[in-house]
Amino acid sequence: MTPDQAFAELLGRIGACRGAVVLVGEVELGRWPEAAVLSMKSAGLLTPASPASSVVCPGCEQECSMPVNSRSTGAGASSFFVVCDKRDDISRVPIPVVKLRQWGASLSGLAEVIARLLGLTGAVSVNGPRCEVGILRGRKHSSHVTLIADGTLSLRVAGHVVDLGSVLSSQNGAMRIDRQALAQCADKPVAGGGDVEAADERRKRLAGEVKAEKSKGTKAFLKVVAAREGISIQRLKQLLEVAPDPNQKPGMSATRRSS
Repeated sequence: MTPDQAFAELLGRIGACRGAVVLVGEVELGRWPEAAVLSMKSAGLLTPASPASSVVCPGCEQECSMPVNSRSTGAGASSFFVVCDKRDDISRVPIPVVKLRQWGASLSGLAEVIARLLGLTGAVSVNGPRCEVGILRGRKHSSHVTLIADGTLSLRVAGHVVDLGSVLSSQNGAMRIDRQALAQCADKPVAGGGDVEAADERRKRLAGEVKAEKSKGTKAFLKVVAAREGISIQRLKQLLEVAPDPNQKPGMSATRRSS
């Protein structure tokens, strides 16, 4: 197995689980390329999980799946075993602790890795097999980035459906994502595709970010928000202005228009 194959294997399992946590045993990871495993762990894609509560019993050729029992051996240590109830000549079978260690990979954890690589801020929101990663800003437009696990993994950006494996990779022990390709999708939205941030939505989001920076006591709050958005302070001020009503005639007040 190559590092690319190991990475593709884990992504494939996450996609197949449709939002459920994927568990990979320490023994299996030991057969994967070390560099790939270290990359996944350092990126946060693989995180420690609770020990396995059941194992395949190595006591005989039947290889039954059995619950794990433990017994204290003193000084805080424990031994683990399964009790065979299928044969009279086996009884208790010891289980090495390494066979119980396992690592977890989840859709939300993958989304957080993607958000970090793209430089997106805000909390990742998960709803079953659908995960809202954040808002990606292109040169012309912004779009919601949504991670979908429906048997395979894909990113939805401005109506485009992008196979995750085509933009996310592990190179030289580090995770990489093709931000430019996704930004191009945001700048060329598909008509009726959804996931595009409307002008009013963007104004409200930016107003909320400015308010949040003010509440934190940030002195240059406009500069901070503008830099995060990748625009000038003047452009930020323009975006924060409420667009005039196209039906309102010059000089007509809102009060008069509503009368």
